[in-house]
This record gives sequence, structure tokens and C-alpha cells, in this order.
Amino acid sequence: MRELGIGLIGTGFMGRAHALAFRNVSAAFELPFTIRLAALADANPTRAQACAQAWGFEQAYADWQHLIDDPKVDLIAITTPNHLHYPMAMAAIAAGKPVYCEKPLSVSLEQANAMHLAARNAGLVTRVGYNYQHNPIIGLARELILSGELGEIVSFQGEFSEDFMADPASPWSWRCEAGHAGGALADLGSHLLAMARYLLGEVEAVCAQLQTVHGQRPATAGSQELRAIAVDDQVHALLRFTRGASGTFSSSWLKHGYKNHLSFEISGTRGTLSFDQERLNELRLCRVGQEGFQRLLAGPNLPGYAAFSPAAGHQLGYNELKTLEVHELIMALAGQGQTGTDFEQAFEVERLATAIRLAAREERWVKVSEV
Repeated sequence: MRELGIGLIGTGFMGRAHALAFRNVSAAFELPFTIRLAALADANPTRAQACAQAWGFEQAYADWQHLIDDPKVDLIAITTPNHLHYPMAMAAIAAGKPVYCEKPLSVSLEQANAMHLAARNAGLVTRVGYNYQHNPIIGLARELILSGELGEIVSFQGEFSEDFMADPASPWSWRCEAGHAGGALADLGSHLLAMARYLLGEVEAVCAQLQTVHGQRPATAGSQELRAIAVDDQVHALLRFTRGASGTFSSSWLKHGYKNHLSFEISGTRGTLSFDQERLNELRLCRVGQEGFQRLLAGPNLPGYAAFSPAAGHQLGYNELKTLEVHELIMALAGQGQTGTDFEQAFEVERLATAIRLAAREERWVKVSEV
């Protein structure tokens, strides 16, 4: 069993989530590799050193290129702000190293295309952090849809809303810059677009509206200086799927009361299925002939769940989903399984998001094939 040296770039919320997943995956699963936390990089050398020590990484770097060049590092995990995904991933691919990158893949469709083509030409395994679809209960939802349990799918209603930017006094951040792929569509909506494609296949055409509700925000917390905001606070779209279903898509980071409301309702000729990430261990299902919905709880009968709990109803959480995503990545590196979102699939998510922006700008239906 050979070692797999992990190189992690970034130490924010997602950096910590990746570190936890790489530490936990060996305890939850039998792996074809021994996981070695080889190196961590952050632009702040003090933080890099502190996080490396706290999270169990052997080496700390202030320069991410040094991490990529480190011969002990076999896999590059990127958890930085979006505008850095492209240069880091391209450097890793040039070094012949697989890449695990957070979403969205990049800040432009051109960059996303270059990234997926470079990885394909190099023959490298890549994954993008759409971890919600690694939820065992989402696997059950997909199985129910593909097996025909709901009949012919006719309708999709999806929403991903949170309220972390609901206060107009919430300060400007890099998420507020269009050049950093900011806005509710990129930050939240991309997860829902990936989920819709995972469950129902390709989207053929879209019609949309994007809106900036708060045109200015404080430059920093409590500051009187205001900075202009040019990204969307909320987005609403109509979707037409290639397989015939139609639906709605919405995303907002202004919606009071919601903390992680990635939700969908999928209706077919024989039933309806609904899910809400705030109750991530259950589905609601209504079949033809039932008077209402029944609740389906996640349990050890679903792939992945039993690695963390032997009993139904004991609940998985966000970090378990990240661990499941890392497990799928590691198995793919060993040539066992191809179920995660790679750079090519993530490019298609970016293509769909680009079509939504074009539809909103030109106020018309746009075929995804146009972009």
C-alpha cells in the first residue's frame, strides 16, 4: 500500500473541511493508499504554520507553488478564493498532479474550459467540491428517479438560499466581485445546478433574471466607506431539461431565516420527491394513491452511511459528506469508481451558469448550446 501525499492550499472554512475529511477518511474506510498530510500552504506564513501544526500537516508553505513542487505531495487540494483556482490548478496539472478543487471551478467559462481540457489531455483525475450530491440520501433520490419510481419526470423546483448577506450592513468581501465569480448564482446556485444535472441530466435551455438588491456595502465591518456591488444578490430562472422536464431554479443569499436551504421538489407522473439540505438525512416521498408524503430516513442500508453509523436516524452531517467526497476521490485515484464531479462535468455546470447570465442580460430564452 503506497502513500498518497496530500497538499492543501487554503486555510479558511473549506480548508479546514478538507483537512478534517482527509484525516477522517482513513478511520471511516479501508483505503488503497496510506494518507499522508504532506504540506499546507497559506499566503500568511504565520497562519500556514499554525494550521499545519494544528491539523497535522508535516510542512507549511507561504508560497503555493512551493507546495505544488514538493515531491512528497501527490494530490493538490485547492480551497482558495475562486480567482486563484485557475492558476493553481493549471500549475498542478503541469506538474502532473491530480487536483481536488472547490467550486465554482473558475471565474470564467474560458478558464473552466482550459482547465478541463488540460486535465483531460494530461490524463489526470480531477474532482470539484460539489459535496452535497455525495449524501447517501441523494443517492437514494437518484435511484428512485432512475428506476422509474416517480414515473416520467415532468417538473423540477429547486432553491438554494441562505441569509448571510441579508443585512445590508454586511461588509464587502471577495464574493462581491464579479471578477472573482461572486454573487449568489456562483456561490450558492452552482451547487443547485450541479444537483439538478446529477438528478435529471442536461439542461437544454434557460430564461432568467438576476437582481442586485443592495447596490452598496461597507468596505469593511463598521466602516462608513461604501463600495459598489455589481454581483447578483438573487437569481430566478426557468429551466428546460433535455429529457423533457421543465422547472424553476432560484438562489439568494438575502433570504432571512435560511442557513443552508438547498432544496428541490421533483414531480413525475407517478409521484413526487422532495429534499431540504437543512434536513439532510431525509427525503419526503408521495406515490400515486397515497394521501400525503412519507418520510424516508437515511440509514446503513444506503451506501456510505454505515461507515459512520450502524443505525438509521442517527444522522450524518456536513463534514461526513465531505469525507464521502474525499473517499470517492481516493477510490478514483486507485481506478475504482467514477461517480464524482470532475473538471469536465464542472465545466458543464459553469456553462449552464453562463447561459443563465446571458439569458438575464438579453431577456430571452437561451439554449445552453449557444455558450
